[in-house]
Amino acid sequence: MEPSREQILAASAGWVAVVLNVVPGLGAGYLYQRRWRAYWITSALATAWFVAGAVLAQNADAAAEAQNQLVGLIGLLVLAGVTATEAGLAVKRVRQTG
Repeated sequence: MEPSREQILAASAGWVAVVLNVVPGLGAGYLYQRRWRAYWITSALATAWFVAGAVLAQNADAAAEAQNQLVGLIGLLVLAGVTATEAGLAVKRVRQTG
């Protein structure tokens, strides 16, 4: 018998999912948890962030380049922080419900 989605999530180590979402980022912890929808949403958000940064940086002068890169990095760090927190809370929630 194949384990359910909740059983897989409950069996995963929450700290591993959190670390994988922070260190390489971009939802790698979701791959560990086999949460495909969350992974694809995270990938779409990161891609949209990259595309928006590239479009907005096309006509930027050299002085604004460093600021644009900083904003881009901060955005990706926020995305990593949110996904890491959500991955850890998902494991905690499933384990508490049974």
